Amino acid sequence: MRKKSILLATAAALAAFGSQAKDYVLTDYNVSTDSTIVQTAAIQAVIDLAEAEGGGTVVVPKGTFLSGALFFKPGTKLHLVEGAEIKGSDDIANFPLIPSRMEGRSIYYYAALINAYHVDNFEITGPGVINGNGLKYWQQFWDLRAERKKEGRSCTNLEVHRPRLVFLWGCDKLKLSGVNLRNSPFWTTHLYQCDNVLIENCRIEAPREPVRAPSSDALDLDMCRNVTIRGCYLNCDDDGVCIKGGKGVYANRSMESGIVENILVEDCVFGPNLHGVLTMGSECVHANNILLQNCRLEAKCALLRLKMRPDTYQIYENITVKNVTGTCATVIDMKPWKQFFDLENSGEEPSAIVRNILMENIDVECKTFGTIAGNPADKVSNFVLRDIKAQAQDPTFTCVYPEVVLENVTLNGKKLTNPAK
Repeated sequence: MRKKSILLATAAALAAFGSQAKDYVLTDYNVSTDSTIVQTAAIQAVIDLAEAEGGGTVVVPKGTFLSGALFFKPGTKLHLVEGAEIKGSDDIANFPLIPSRMEGRSIYYYAALINAYHVDNFEITGPGVINGNGLKYWQQFWDLRAERKKEGRSCTNLEVHRPRLVFLWGCDKLKLSGVNLRNSPFWTTHLYQCDNVLIENCRIEAPREPVRAPSSDALDLDMCRNVTIRGCYLNCDDDGVCIKGGKGVYANRSMESGIVENILVEDCVFGPNLHGVLTMGSECVHANNILLQNCRLEAKCALLRLKMRPDTYQIYENITVKNVTGTCATVIDMKPWKQFFDLENSGEEPSAIVRNILMENIDVECKTFGTIAGNPADKVSNFVLRDIKAQAQDPTFTCVYPEVVLENVTLNGKKLTNPAK
């Protein structure tokens, strides 16, 4: 009986503690509504105060607040009311170089506009906007790319210094709800080593016109587990939901890289700017138990894209895509991916395992059905396409694996068979 009383008292104390968490409205703490003034320090002071006083929600009221990198602390959350906007500075000097994670490697990189490192129970909520203000950064990227092309050289993503919109590292029990994320200079939402995540009813967008927003991936899941993405609109100039986790010959045995698993994507709409709806790679070591269902496509890209790196040991397994309608470029796009290929003088010859892949109950209009072809040593098993109806401008379908099974798949009204058999 005494034990029960102690438990009840503890629960009551915790409930009381939670109810005391207060709101910290920016304008109550001398943060100006002048949208031309960079107010990083003033906003950060409110976040720091909320942490010092035991935690609370930093509330962005109606208005535009110009800022550089902000760092949320344990016990803090972020809420943006209707008409509120955090607008990122277009001066990279407002984003410090710090330990970070980019393109499958742990490196020093520029902080994002919104950052949280090891902040459990962190939330970004509300109908307001986090605006990356990326136009200047995008133009710098394309200008450098054009200059390098004239010189016969390539231009990598990291050569133009630009921040991400949101970077969350090691944040468990994470929630993004109802918020508008737009115009990121680089990747929009990058989650690294996060567990138990809910992303719901968000709009994540970046344009193609008047200037394309290069590599503005909507959602990058990097070494994350137990993630639900539900009711979102995703329309950035790169991947929609991108499964990452590391790259390179040694990534499969590195502590900083690893599996992404137990991912649910449902009831989402994917827009026309995307390069891939659901993508494995180009930095992915091990993807397991990924389900995309009940989604609508307004896309001009691949529904399922598997990037097969010949310099990385990869496992793609237990991936299901079902109950999808709309428009896309291809149903399936599985090809070798040799961008920045580097065996690091290892003498190794990495290969991939692709198994337990199911695509079913799909009804789309597309440009072509697609391709299923990896690198020579890659192994494919239990890869099934079932109950798919596609109307394609080009009826070409390439498949090099006789193991791939097609059940009740029709292309332009005719039964589709596996050309590898």
